[in-house]
Amino acid sequence: MTGPANLVAGVRAVLPSLTPSARSIARLILDDPAMVARSTITELSAASGTSQATIVRTARALGFSGYSELRLALAGAAARGERDRLVPGDLAPGDPLAEVIAKVTRAESDALADTAAQLSPERLGAVVDALIGARRVSVVGVGASGLVAADMAQKLMRIGVAGHPFADVHLALTAAALAGPEDVWVAVSCTGETADVVEPVRTAREAGATTVAITNNPRSTLADLASHVLVSAGRETAFRPGALASRISQLLIVDCVFVGVAQRTFERSDAALRVTKGALDRYGGRRIRS
Repeated sequence: MTGPANLVAGVRAVLPSLTPSARSIARLILDDPAMVARSTITELSAASGTSQATIVRTARALGFSGYSELRLALAGAAARGERDRLVPGDLAPGDPLAEVIAKVTRAESDALADTAAQLSPERLGAVVDALIGARRVSVVGVGASGLVAADMAQKLMRIGVAGHPFADVHLALTAAALAGPEDVWVAVSCTGETADVVEPVRTAREAGATTVAITNNPRSTLADLASHVLVSAGRETAFRPGALASRISQLLIVDCVFVGVAQRTFERSDAALRVTKGALDRYGGRRIRS
């Protein structure tokens, strides 16, 4: 994080990896950034029940040089009216459907905005380069992230890139063990700690493959194993599990990767899209006979 634009997404992203004491400070930041921005380090120490040294370490963990720089970023976020984005309003069992629509829309919109804010063009470009030069691209994910993995593999296949999705850990481990330096393994996991995703990536890395992580947690085991990390954003709650805000932020990254690859290989991609569209159109135009 380098400032207010990335502050919301960054705090949420690193929250699971913080120590309990640092996590209490981070939650105060998410709950009331304006209050933290107004507080001296002594006042925040009393409010959070942590030491001043812990506050400084937390500020540095969030990407700032110290507490003073963190306060300035929080003041900027508060001045820009970002408090509602920090606490977008969780869904309650009794919410009317009109409120459900508004809150879900807001959560997904915030997830997209937060992901875009921390999606580095340089890191995205490095992933695009790796995919263009790959002999084979394998994409692994389970659950909601498995749907994203399948979507990425399908998109790559449409433009002539050999993309293979894996949602079964046994098949993924088998393929990963046979990977080599010319292969790329992309792993999709919100937490970055799902064993069915982490272990195939570990195996692929040991086999020499380039590894890419799409995850909400840049300090996760998966991120540590990845050659390239693309950070998604999306706060999960009881009524907004991985199938909602986190998934849509992962899909945004997948779409950006896809467009980047298609741009860099335009002639090949354009030809592949025309051929595959023609095949689908011909099939769609057939009459089904009883």
